[in-house]
Order: sequence, then structure tokens, then C-alpha cells
Amino acid sequence: MKALHYDELTYLEVAALPRSVPLVIPLGGPPDMDALARKWLREVGRTPRQIVVLPPLLPEWNVSPATLRPFLTTLTASLKAQGFRQICKIKSPTPVIRAGASAGAENPKSKIVLMALGHTEQHGLHLPLSTDTLIIDAIARGVERSLPDVVLRVPTLPYGVSMHRGQFPATLSVEGRAWEDSVLESVGWFVERGFDKFYLINGHGGNHSFLVNAVKYAGDRWPHIFCATSFLHLTASGYKEIQRLRESAFPGGMGHACELETSYILHLRPELVHMERAVDEVNFIATPEYYMDWLEGGALIANPPWTDDTLTGAYGQPSVATAEKGRAWLAAAIAEKVEHVHEIVEQQERRVARRAQISNRTRKRD
Repeated sequence: MKALHYDELTYLEVAALPRSVPLVIPLGGPPDMDALARKWLREVGRTPRQIVVLPPLLPEWNVSPATLRPFLTTLTASLKAQGFRQICKIKSPTPVIRAGASAGAENPKSKIVLMALGHTEQHGLHLPLSTDTLIIDAIARGVERSLPDVVLRVPTLPYGVSMHRGQFPATLSVEGRAWEDSVLESVGWFVERGFDKFYLINGHGGNHSFLVNAVKYAGDRWPHIFCATSFLHLTASGYKEIQRLRESAFPGGMGHACELETSYILHLRPELVHMERAVDEVNFIATPEYYMDWLEGGALIANPPWTDDTLTGAYGQPSVATAEKGRAWLAAAIAEKVEHVHEIVEQQERRVARRAQISNRTRKRD
């Protein structure tokens, strides 16, 4: 039985798959392929020649079955909308130690919980569906390597929210509220165990508004913690490294499956990149207060159809991407997030100290 990894394909390969091919969503880790073969033989009467395995949902996210149910229901719906008829969820028989159950648990306040959020969606004709997940996972691992005594990294979540799901094949999506609830519940699991500093780093633009909501709810629900996010990567101190190396035009040359994202993947997973298919798409309908670039510009916020501005699903000039740029931009992104981690730690320490001062003054008055 041959297994394809859904997220390593481009949307062209997914569009070409027979809609009768079995799709597997692993819960808890990669599935046991022999067990899968036996399951299909028992339930269908034959073993398929090919299956397609989606990215696993790992237990380290610590989401309850009740919260996970709408997450998986809407994720499955995005596959059914593409015409796939055989979709199953398989639990891994291998127990996994939950993040936070051992590492850092003896002194949780000494750690910052780093949660990386990716996605599985189209990235033009030339990049894999895993692009957002691969990039933000590499950044998270780099931050962990830089600050091993400070950071508790949660495995990267490979599913997010895509409002343009119906416009290009293979793009998946979880309903926004179900996604928010899952992220918030995961934060809460760590809060209950004494962790009070969180940095939620994001690799997919469609997640951003929902992630901001989750961070706001976290601050409201647990006012003693400091939970923060930021817009994607290389958008603060590291942005000057983009400007130093970029060759693509501004604006419109860098947004999605572009010079930046293509360079990252050429560095991280060059075997998954099909540069012969890369198409430059710089025809975004731009006006002074609404345009596309890596830092979305202008005062206007909107969500018009992607197909107004791109024929292939890309925004930008991937043709000028190189692995060397990807290496430099990844290093800059890691450095930027390391700075953010230090700032989050400082914020929480100063806020805890101020609350203690206020509490002491109040007790003295009483």
C-alpha cells in the first residue's frame, strides 16, 4: 500500500488525485500502516493500493474531545467539499508524553510556552501545501535552540483558517471559532499547570485575526498571565533583512508563494519545490490604502476573492527566490522571535512586580 503525504504535494497533484482515494487524518502521531491496511480489508473488503495521509494532530495541544470535535468536523468538511469520499481519523496506538507534563513542570514560571501555528493550503503551482507549517516550525525550533532553558515548545499545529478555501484545490480550513476555541483551550491547559508566559507565533496570514481574538480571550480569562502574538515573521526588527535582500518589486512582489516563502522552502526542503512551475503574479489591484505585500499596507481591510488578483494562487515574484536568501531570512526571523521572547519575559516580570507593589500598598492602607 503506497502512502502519499498530502501536505508535501502541490495543489496540482491534489487536484489530480482520484476522489475515491482514502484520506487519513492521524490523531496522536503517524498512523500504523499495517493496521490501516487491516482496517480497510475488514471494513471495505479490500486493501487500497494508495492512501493519502494528512498531517497529524498531536496530543501535545491538549484539546478536549468536545473542543476537537468541531475542529475536525470543519476540517473534514473542507476535504469533502473537494469531492473526497473516503476520509477517516485514526488514533495512534503509541502514547505520547504531553508537553509540559515533564519539561519545565517543576518550575513552570521559569518557562515561556512557545506555540507555533501553521497551515495546510495552496502555495501556487510550485510550493508544497505544508509551506506555512514548515516555515513557522523551523522558526520555532530555532528559537528553542537559542533559548533552551527558557522556551517550552509545543509541536506546530498544521491546520489553520483559509477564507479562500473554495477558490483553489487542496486548501484546507477549520472554522474560525472552532480554531480559536482549540488554541484558547490549549493555552488554558498550560495555565492550569502554572505556566504564565505564552508566545503564539504564526506562519499563516489567514490565522491572524482569529489568533488575535484567542490572545484577547486568554488575557481576559487569565489576567495573571502574559499571552502575546505577532503578525507572521520578519515583520518587526527583522524586516530590514527582507528589504536588504529582496529583488521583487514593492508593493505586490511579496505576499504568498513569493520570493520570501519560496526562498525559505528552497533552504528548508528544496526537494519539495518545483521552480520550473513558478509563476510571477504581480497584478494585485492596488490602491493607496489597499495593496498586497509582506507587510499588508493601507488603512483598508478587506477580503475580496483571491482569483481577482492571481491565476495560480501566488502573490509575488517567486522566480527571484534563492536558498541563500532563505537561509538569511530564516536566521533573521529566529533572531526577531528571540527578541520577542525576551520582551515577553520582561513584560511579565515587571507586571508581576507592579501588582505585588500595589497589593502591598493596599494591605498597608487597610
